[in-house]
Amino acid sequence: MKILQVAPLWEDVPPKTYGGTELVVHILCEELAKRGHEVTLIASKSSETSVNKEAPVNKNLRELNTLMPGFYENISTAKTIEMSADFDIIHNHTGLPLLPYHSLLNAPMVTTLHGAFVLKEEIEAYKYYKNLHYISISDSQRENNPDLNYVSTVYNGIVVDNFQFQETPNLKDPYLTFLGRISPEKGTHHAIRLAKETGWKLIIAAKVDKVDREYYEKEIKPHIDNKQIGYIGEIGHKSKVNLLKNSHALIHAVTWPEPFGLTMAESMACGTPVLALNMGSIPEVIRHGVTGYIEENIDDLIKRVKDIKKINRYECRKHLEDNFSDRKMVENYIKTYNKLIEVPKISFMTPGKNSRLKTNVNKCKHQ
Repeated sequence: MKILQVAPLWEDVPPKTYGGTELVVHILCEELAKRGHEVTLIASKSSETSVNKEAPVNKNLRELNTLMPGFYENISTAKTIEMSADFDIIHNHTGLPLLPYHSLLNAPMVTTLHGAFVLKEEIEAYKYYKNLHYISISDSQRENNPDLNYVSTVYNGIVVDNFQFQETPNLKDPYLTFLGRISPEKGTHHAIRLAKETGWKLIIAAKVDKVDREYYEKEIKPHIDNKQIGYIGEIGHKSKVNLLKNSHALIHAVTWPEPFGLTMAESMACGTPVLALNMGSIPEVIRHGVTGYIEENIDDLIKRVKDIKKINRYECRKHLEDNFSDRKMVENYIKTYNKLIEVPKISFMTPGKNSRLKTNVNKCKHQ
């Protein structure tokens, strides 16, 4: 199969530090290539991959710090259109930017939705193209935009062998971990409160985006003493594994409808349980009482800290291997590709007051 993967340009593939979508795209490309598929990736030139690569921009847009990100995204779209006839299927990971040009593509396209539907304007924008093919990364992700043509749910996967399992966490200097991105929706403030009220040490390994700088300065930074509440910034893969495998638990007290939560999978791969709030995909990823604890509010989650030691770390690893491995993810993507390659091309009209949406195929059922 000849497959064109179109990645966002904001981070490298794979990301140097934090970047869930770009990491998933890299894992997908590499595993597809290992299985004998011919894969081409559209991504930043600074991306590192063993597959063929087309680069619309020399650096990722975050590092380039350009005032014209849309220009480079348009180049990516143009490359996709120009190359489309050479592929059996196009896999869009960029979301909305590529959708308006779907009728110019000479191969079927499927779009994986990597984010949560929280903005009304974004939800409405997708409805203009609701008959195109979409893959959700959790069943719960569909709830805020249920009318899209979902063809399957494919859970994110990680390269299990890249994460070292550890039966016993650090006992000499025990700590909890917050990993990923400092922002209100990721619940960094909840993690700090949990640590302070239980007396645990907390290590925060995360990036701060510009949009979250004020939140960091007002809500997070005043609590950082690098004794009980430590902040070590963004870290690479090796440091991340070392941090997670020695941690007693990962705190994932998010305040938004989490579409998947890759850090939870990474934590379980190391044997480390997860303490999480019941938001979005959390119950699909964590097995309550088996790989961690899920509660409805932060007060009840704080009470669960004392139960961390009851979790069998082997069960965390096994749950990860059975459900969120790179192999399982890629197998499910291949099934979806094969299903869509045989589907006739979709035709539609932009929704308006007197328009109708038309499709010449039946809506694919969720696998």
